[in-house]
Parts: sequence; structure tokens; C-alpha cells
Amino acid sequence: MRKHWLLFTQTVTIALALLFIVHTLRPELLPTAARNTVVTLYESAAPSTDGALPSTGLSVAAKKAMPSVVNIFTSTTIKTPANPFVDDPRFRFFFGDQESSPQQSASLGSGVIVSADGFILTNHHVVEAADQIEVALADGRKARAHVIGSDPEMDLAVIKIELPGNLPSVTFGHPETAHVGDMVLAIGNPFGVGQTVTMGIISALKRDHLGLNTFENFIQTDAAINPGNSGGALVDVNGNLIGINSAIYSPNGGSLGIGFAIPATIAKKTMEQIIQTGSVTRGWIGAAVQELTPEMIASFKLSDVHGVLITEVIRNSPAEKAGIKTRDILVSIDNRAIDNWSSMLDTVSNLPPGKTVEIKVLRSGTELASKVKIGKRPKPKSQ
Repeated sequence: MRKHWLLFTQTVTIALALLFIVHTLRPELLPTAARNTVVTLYESAAPSTDGALPSTGLSVAAKKAMPSVVNIFTSTTIKTPANPFVDDPRFRFFFGDQESSPQQSASLGSGVIVSADGFILTNHHVVEAADQIEVALADGRKARAHVIGSDPEMDLAVIKIELPGNLPSVTFGHPETAHVGDMVLAIGNPFGVGQTVTMGIISALKRDHLGLNTFENFIQTDAAINPGNSGGALVDVNGNLIGINSAIYSPNGGSLGIGFAIPATIAKKTMEQIIQTGSVTRGWIGAAVQELTPEMIASFKLSDVHGVLITEVIRNSPAEKAGIKTRDILVSIDNRAIDNWSSMLDTVSNLPPGKTVEIKVLRSGTELASKVKIGKRPKPKSQ
């Protein structure tokens, strides 16, 4: 009996020793129940009763602005020569005149719904020369649009769609209170992939002398803006419109972190005039100017350095009738000081045609004042 007991205890001891070794070195070989492993998991807070997750400030801003941003698809009929040698007189002598073959050219852009009845603000270059314009809303609806009017010199246009019900319109913000470093969102349809939101900051304000438009006062941002974003919305952290995305600086067409938007206050003023009259009317005096350089200041012996140099006066223009001459230094218009080319252009263009104002110039060191009747700025020639 003693012998059997010793054999039993030795067997149990060896089995426990083997179980300990396996549990320590190879626990995955044991059954799940034997391992008794505990796994700790972390879960987020339960969603609200409506099923929506807690939102950040930027997602709230995007949610507010996105329904008012639309995708714009345009098509233009372009006539191309049937043969590359059609302009060669020898070719025409043997084969006669070859008719051009019409082809469809498609492009895309973005726009912002500004009123519940379907007015949309976008860029002039998005809808310029378009034969057909189709607008796709964020909710999937589509509609044909027609052009109400455009302003090539500001690169803005207003189009309109007809859809039942009140359309989601954007809330205009106050870009004049914006600061460099403020966070912004750009919303549009880059490369036609669909509505996209990108984030960045305001990099600079009142950018001009870029050669993009006649009238320039851009908000510069590093929020990614790519082809197809033109005409889309630049919004603040409250989802309010502060700019219309217009252009990018890029040698290859992609975003390099330098984008430009037309301030919403300027765009709104232009839009209202287009809706009322179909075009934009600006003041004009018919004089070309150049900003003063240090060499010019020394040559004219100027003590008070402000004003612009008159380099050309158009015949029979308001400036010529007011007695303005080349080499005069324009210092003020309508009691507003002129410091550079941009201030002169903005001051004159904002004056209503037909209004008579005082203009002051320096001629040979003597200040002269005269009256000028503001004319209507001619329409720009098509590019």
C-alpha cells in the first residue's frame, strides 16, 4: 500500500511541475478557461440620444458651412481646326478651306449659395464662356444654372439655380476683423473628387500687386486650395464666410500653401450690384499712374513723400478735361489722400460716375486743385 501511495504522489508532483512549466513558458497551449486572462478595454463616452458624437469647434463650423457650398461643372464648345495645316495657304490652294470641328471642353469649380432662392457666388473664370453650367448641391441635388452677371476685374460672378424649397445659404462673416494667424477652413471641390474641407490659418491680409486681378485685396491662407476649389468658401471657426477662394500660387497646379481669397465684404458689395443691374459700374478719370521711387522723390525734391506720378492722360478723359498733365503728382481725390497705386484705383473706382470731386496735384513743386467729373470705367477687353 505504501508503494502505491509513493507512486501516486510522485506522479502528481511531476504533473504539477509540467503544468507550471507550460503555464510559465507556453501559456497559449493551455485551454482558454485555464488561462483566465483579463483584457482591459477603453471606450469613449456614450453618444447622445440623437446618435451624434460630441463635436469639436471645427467640425461644427464645417457642418454649418458645407451645405451652402456647391460644385460647379461647366462645358464649352470649342472649334478646332480639322487639319493642323489649315492656315497654310498652299494647303488651302490644293484642298480648299477645311471646316473647324466643334469639341466640348469641360471644367469644374465651386460656388457658395448666398440666398435661399438660389443665387450663387463664384469666380468669373469658373463660368466664363460656359455654354452649360450644372450645379451639384451637397445633398446630391443637381440643377442647371444661368449667369446673372460677372465682374472680370474682381474675378467674381453670380449665377442662379431654380430648385423647390429654401436652399441652404451661407452666413456672411466680417473679414475686416480677421487677423493673421486666425484659423480658417477652405471648402470646395478640388480636382473634382467631391466636397472637401481643408484647414489652415490666415497667412496675410490685403495682398495686392500680384497681377491676378485689376482690383486686388486678397486674404492669403495656407489652407489647401487646389484646382476646382475656385469659387468655394473660406470660412472662420464659426462657419461664417470670410472669403471666396480665387487663386493659388503654384508652378505645377497643386497646393503649395499659398492661396488667395477675395474678402467676403468686397464680394458681397460686388454681388449686390450684379444682382441689381447685371454688371458692376465703377468710377474712372482716365489717367495711368506709377508709384514714387526714391529716385523720383529726389528728382522732384519732395518734402512730403506721398502721392503717385501721372504717367499718362487719355485724350478727352475726365482727367484731361480737369487739366491734369503727365508728370503731375496726384496727392488727393475727393479729400482722400493717395499714397500708392492701389489707393488711387480704389478711391476712384468707388466714386459714382457723374459726381464732381476735387483733385489735387503737385506740379513743379506747387499744389494745384481742380474739379474733375468722374466718368464710367470702360469694360475690360476680353482676354
